[in-house]
Amino acid sequence: MRFDFCNPTDIRFGQGQIAALDGLVPKNAKVLLLYGGGSIKSNGVYEQVAAALGTRARVDFGGVEPNPVFETLCKAATLGRSARVDFVLGVGGGSVIDASKFLAVMLGTDLHDPWDSLVANYESVKPIPNGAVLTLPATGSESNPVSVISSDTRHLKIPFASQAARPAFAIMDPTTMQSLSRRQLENGVVDSLTHVLEQYLTLPVNAPVQYGFSETLLEVLIEWGPVLVETTGLDACENIMWAANQALNGLIGAGVPQDWSTHMIGHAITALYGIDHARTLTMIMPSLLRYKLDAKKKMLARYGRRVWKIAGDDDRTVAEEAIARTEAFMARMGCPVRISEAVSNFNAADIIRHLQSARQTKLGEASDIGPDQVRDVLALAA
Repeated sequence: MRFDFCNPTDIRFGQGQIAALDGLVPKNAKVLLLYGGGSIKSNGVYEQVAAALGTRARVDFGGVEPNPVFETLCKAATLGRSARVDFVLGVGGGSVIDASKFLAVMLGTDLHDPWDSLVANYESVKPIPNGAVLTLPATGSESNPVSVISSDTRHLKIPFASQAARPAFAIMDPTTMQSLSRRQLENGVVDSLTHVLEQYLTLPVNAPVQYGFSETLLEVLIEWGPVLVETTGLDACENIMWAANQALNGLIGAGVPQDWSTHMIGHAITALYGIDHARTLTMIMPSLLRYKLDAKKKMLARYGRRVWKIAGDDDRTVAEEAIARTEAFMARMGCPVRISEAVSNFNAADIIRHLQSARQTKLGEASDIGPDQVRDVLALAA
């Protein structure tokens, strides 16, 4: 086992922590406050953020999409440059925080349209600092280096990663979740679940700490996810918000093989059909796990026994039952588990072309999922 792990994001977790912004954002900062559809102005979050920022120079940019669009961020970058901002504050869910990190990188270049440059080498640009106020837990974006951005003109949705773009801090107040819709909460839970599974259900290696932590996160998400969507109680909000963060902050993936094929296929479905990101994952993952059952059998069986408490000595039988229970949980969370449940005009060839354009033709922990294999998975998931 060999890995590098460094997560410098300063996390402030709990009720009332938005007030901590005053001590986290430099007093002389010129802030670009980035947000989404405007819900932060109706649930009191915007008011708390504005109060904490006080008299700091600030410009606001709203309208970041649920799947952030590069062309929208170009407009935000124009505003940021004209205001000479030197700090980006993302207030919202994972999409807004993805956008704020990417925007911080964009503001580190003078290029009007830096997409191609950033695709070639996202790490080559030095971003301006950014911070996050999380309102919808799902992606772990508030303390990881990844952004997933769509380009309308290029018809692409692809991930970028820059260690320098990690948020300097992440404020996580679980009470902000209590104004979210049931669909948003469902999405957050299953997105977090798939993040763990993409790192856990691969090839067995000597990583008992990472595997044990993954199993605990899965148990928390499975136990508390339904409670969250039914009650939005504070205990459930706290547990899901923290589990979602830990699912993708780098720790459980340190030193272990990782898959991410479900995510890349899901990104293509979102880009082409506009389906919620989390729901594209539930449409694909059960079928992908069945397709790769032989290769993933040992970890699937471990998952079945340790997380779902499935009895039995036969690994294949336990693995198959673990997939069935995972699929049933996704359905219980109100998410589709077949493509036909959400898309009526689906065309697998379009998904293949997207993956080829994004240079994602060797997917999975063994890089053995190419166009032909994706086509087979999509047929199973239809």
